[in-house]
Amino acid sequence: MNLPNKLTIARILLVIVMVIIPFFELNGKILGIPLGFLIMDMIFIIASITDKLDGYLARSRNQVTNFGKFLDPIADKILVLSAMLILVEYGNLPAWIPIIVLTREFIVSAYRLIAVEQGGTVIAASKWGKLKTVTQMIAIIFAFININKTNIFFNFVNGGLTPIEITVNVITSVLLVVSVIATVFSGWDYIKGGKDLLLKDK
Repeated sequence: MNLPNKLTIARILLVIVMVIIPFFELNGKILGIPLGFLIMDMIFIIASITDKLDGYLARSRNQVTNFGKFLDPIADKILVLSAMLILVEYGNLPAWIPIIVLTREFIVSAYRLIAVEQGGTVIAASKWGKLKTVTQMIAIIFAFININKTNIFFNFVNGGLTPIEITVNVITSVLLVVSVIATVFSGWDYIKGGKDLLLKDK
């Protein structure tokens, strides 16, 4: 097994560790951030780095494999959705955001399956897809370190926050909005670009 594939597997293992952290109910804070959230955030950052690194290594070393093509996008989805669900559980994220993300992923996966079966061309990731990925990753990183742990989504409008809390909350909320918009438009790109394939038998 080559290094890029090992990094992809490592990303999935890191997700498992991230999901386990809340069970330990770690006490203490660092810079006002609960220790458990800080550790989960660090794990998410490391896992996100492996996402970029394994793709770069696979292409630069000419080590692109079918195993990597299969597992890499799955590992990405597991990482993002696991982090979002943790944030939903702790009230840091409204549930409708991961619901939209999950719906988009089902649509894209279904299209790709049909494209492969019928010999169609799989649509490459658009600018919306790339924007979605970047804003999701950064928003999740900020969501984990949000000092005020209740109703993170645009909570700054309620007042009572320190300047640092307001800054983190504004950045997180705006990035989440952008990521949702990019998620919807990237999903629409797949529907629009693959409509001929989807209606082929009608």
